[in-house]
Amino acid sequence: MPCSLSRGKGTGGGGRFLVPLLLLVLLSACSSMPKVTGPVEPPLRRYEDLVKPGQPNMLDVNDSVEGFNRGSYRFNYYFDEYLYRPVVRGYEFIMPNYLEDRVSDALDNLGEITNLTNNLMQFNLKGAGVTVSRFVINSTIGIGGLWDQAKKMGLKRQTEDFGLTLGHYGTGSGTYLMLPVLGASNVRDTAGLVADAATVDYIGPLAWLNDNTATYAYAGVYAVDRRHRTPFRYRQTGSPFEYELIRTLYTMKRDYDIEQTKEKK
Repeated sequence: MPCSLSRGKGTGGGGRFLVPLLLLVLLSACSSMPKVTGPVEPPLRRYEDLVKPGQPNMLDVNDSVEGFNRGSYRFNYYFDEYLYRPVVRGYEFIMPNYLEDRVSDALDNLGEITNLTNNLMQFNLKGAGVTVSRFVINSTIGIGGLWDQAKKMGLKRQTEDFGLTLGHYGTGSGTYLMLPVLGASNVRDTAGLVADAATVDYIGPLAWLNDNTATYAYAGVYAVDRRHRTPFRYRQTGSPFEYELIRTLYTMKRDYDIEQTKEKK
């Protein structure tokens, strides 16, 4: 995947951003079934036939709620095709490319809070230091994060999330999940998404404003920008097995990212 928050003091408002955030944040991970026309020939050889005895099957992903996941997968296609992407296309039509980049940079700057907390929890002090430096530089020289000046200075974004932090300490992924709207995930990463949303909600920069209007405006802009920056299109892989393809690629990518967190220390 994937935000804004505002924390109400004494009103129980700290969690009001969590629900809309969880409904919007991860469409960057969404997937959908391809549109297939005409007969589809079965494969000449199965993957299982090519795996040596005793070797792990790289395509064997725990998908114990596959019925729900496939239904969610189909729903995500229609949601993306007929609601989400039309809104994003309107945004892209109105906004010049230069301004789109400024919005993206500003949102990334506000989102550094989760990168910082997760680098700290992984005891990656170098990554945490780079994140703090990036936030300070971009918030000042970059004028509120509108320009990523830190990147020009060689300070690359240290992207982390709580799902990776859990995996870093050996937490298993659990069953694969295709979340409605949010897209590809698993039990571990879904728990991580909730934790990161709570982090933004309670200690993120927008939480200091204590303003509902700013909170929901940020959530909407974040959702549109995230889809704007995600090149994936449903039903364009050309594979009649796109559900399985996305499931496998997501799982392999997250496993790879977890291994990378261990090498950063």
